[in-house]
Amino acid sequence: MKEARFHTTADGGVQCLLCPHHCRIKEGGRGLCRSRECRDGKLYALSYGRPCALAIDPVEKKPLNRFMPGTHCLSLSCTGCNLSCRWCQNSDISQVAPEEADSTVFSPGDIVEACLRHGLPSIAYTYTEPFTWWEYMYDIAVLAHDRGLKNILVSAGYVEKAPLQELLPFIDAANIDIKALDDIIYRRYCGATLAPVLENILLMASAGIHLEITNLLVTGLNDSEQQVAALCRWMTSNGLQDVPLHLSRFFPRYRMKEPGPTPGKTLFRAREIAFSCGVKTVFLGNI
Repeated sequence: MKEARFHTTADGGVQCLLCPHHCRIKEGGRGLCRSRECRDGKLYALSYGRPCALAIDPVEKKPLNRFMPGTHCLSLSCTGCNLSCRWCQNSDISQVAPEEADSTVFSPGDIVEACLRHGLPSIAYTYTEPFTWWEYMYDIAVLAHDRGLKNILVSAGYVEKAPLQELLPFIDAANIDIKALDDIIYRRYCGATLAPVLENILLMASAGIHLEITNLLVTGLNDSEQQVAALCRWMTSNGLQDVPLHLSRFFPRYRMKEPGPTPGKTLFRAREIAFSCGVKTVFLGNI
């Protein structure tokens, strides 16, 4: 546990300023992410130094297909997410509190040394929402950067600009998951809003980090030709036509057990639409 950054005092507790939710947290309470708690008038990051998942992955699994291809990364995660997507693929660790998942104590230095010991060139902050454990990610990323390692961010991008800008000098690559270019879908199915995500993607692009985008095509929700075209036109109209786009197949998970998996023909048609809109590099995932 470590005192959290990006918060201010509020009546009877604190207000978290890490993400656009701006949770007002009473004494003894937690924010929507479940991993930040008010104690004695201060906000604490409960999962600091307690990763619930550590693995060695191909960098393509993040997915990053144009950043150090053929290499492996140390994948790291703590519990927590500030979205509540009904189809979450990792709900057993993203939609729970730190005490509800197995974890092991690793300091930031331990993580960096483990990466070096295994001869891995990069660390990926992944599986859940890394911004909900910002302090741990930041401390690791600074140490990793100093030791010549690359830092990879895998995120939904729902964060305020101040914490993002403070982290960006230490991030080398990112894959950001856009749920849909539709604010109603964000609000109804993910418990978030679209605008901050788009703004943060443009901020990352302007910072010069390597960027790739993922869009999970959920059957009957965001997989129409109109939805795909809207996303791709947003990319090209904002100068992101060279950013690789990963169109990924949905499988029933968590609170969305129906409908079935995205049909293959839907994915192939979506790729055609992306190319026709000017996106230059498109990958199909989960097929």
